[in-house]
Amino acid sequence: MQENKERDRFSFINEKIKEKPINKRRLLIYAGYVAGMAVMFGLLASLVFAWFEPQFADILHPAGEPVVTIPKDDIEVTEQEDTEEPTEAVEPGEPPAETEEQEDTKEPPSVVEPREFTVADFQKLQNELYAVGREANKFVVTVTGVKSDTDWFNNAYESRGQASGIIVADNGQELLILTERKVISDVQEVYVTFINEVSVAASMKKYDGNTGIAILSVPRESVDEETMKAIAVATLGNSLLTTQGMIAIAVGSPLGTNYSILTGNITSTNNSISTVDNNYTVFTTDIVGSEGGSGAIINVEGEVIGLVMQDYSSAGDESTLTALSISELKRMIEMLSNNQDIPYIGLELITVTNDIANEYDIPKGAYIREVRMDSPAMAAGLQSGDVITSVDGEIIYNVDSFENKLLTLTPGETVNIVVERQSADGYKEITCTAEIRVLQ
Repeated sequence: MQENKERDRFSFINEKIKEKPINKRRLLIYAGYVAGMAVMFGLLASLVFAWFEPQFADILHPAGEPVVTIPKDDIEVTEQEDTEEPTEAVEPGEPPAETEEQEDTKEPPSVVEPREFTVADFQKLQNELYAVGREANKFVVTVTGVKSDTDWFNNAYESRGQASGIIVADNGQELLILTERKVISDVQEVYVTFINEVSVAASMKKYDGNTGIAILSVPRESVDEETMKAIAVATLGNSLLTTQGMIAIAVGSPLGTNYSILTGNITSTNNSISTVDNNYTVFTTDIVGSEGGSGAIINVEGEVIGLVMQDYSSAGDESTLTALSISELKRMIEMLSNNQDIPYIGLELITVTNDIANEYDIPKGAYIREVRMDSPAMAAGLQSGDVITSVDGEIIYNVDSFENKLLTLTPGETVNIVVERQSADGYKEITCTAEIRVLQ
């Protein structure tokens, strides 16, 4: 009796629990819901990543400023290769024997009848030259500087100065324009007008206080697509190959009129000017221009070979265009385009050639003609008559080597300049320490 009661008491232990049947429809709906949420999460994550990725990329990997590179020019010397086969030796005075093949294939020389050059031919030549000039005008711009001022009666007015500019580079972010700083000095606004008469705002990038050359920056985003199709970037030619008598084409505003074209010839290439820390070759032409003319001299291929700078005209050449050799300005243009300052020390130099060294018993190097007032050179103790023989351990053979060394230095840097200074006992070596600065 007691056993039955105990068995009945724990009989539930022996009961089997029946599993609830699986609801396949509900399971499919749940699986679809999970998959849909996963897809939505993936899409949302992709959109968020696409939105913020450029910002994170700029922060984590900032893009460097594009670099403008202008190759250096050299005087090309072409040597004719000796590729001809040796000929058989013949007796003096005896004509070389001709083979049967030569006799069969030899053609009589063509005869060109002389023809008189007519006015129509001259006009055709002029048309071709002007076509080159019109194509070059695509890289010419008009630079306008606007200055605000007041008159005697305290009335506000605006004054405007204009000059030509040349598009020398497009680094993908901005158009870089070469012009003269005097036009945009102390102005409140600067505008650039392209060949299609579209004007956009520009800003000063860098300038050289010595030559007065400046580089302007125009953001590409401010230039519409039609204007980009209408303009071009100038090709800077090798002006070291320019010779007397070459045809020259002046573009820009050589007579003060925008986009005018003048033709003529290079009359001289052996003139030079001595400026602070640099010497430049000056090309003279027979092209009549105005005193305030600006622009560029190009060759028949449309390449810029000279920058019109009437401030460097010598006495008697004011009525004709003169230009600085573009090859000697390329390094400076490259530095200014890359937002670099031009190093300044304040010396006017000439090269001590072999003849001068032998005749006057002067050491070879760069002879100091003048030391500018309040310049780093004066502060360093350099004097007129000193001959620079080395800068920071690099030997200086002439003015060119001094200029090349100077352009590798950085403003604020201190350098040792070794000079030979004349004394009662002859020349003695002296070392001067100078701090490189920027000419304002």
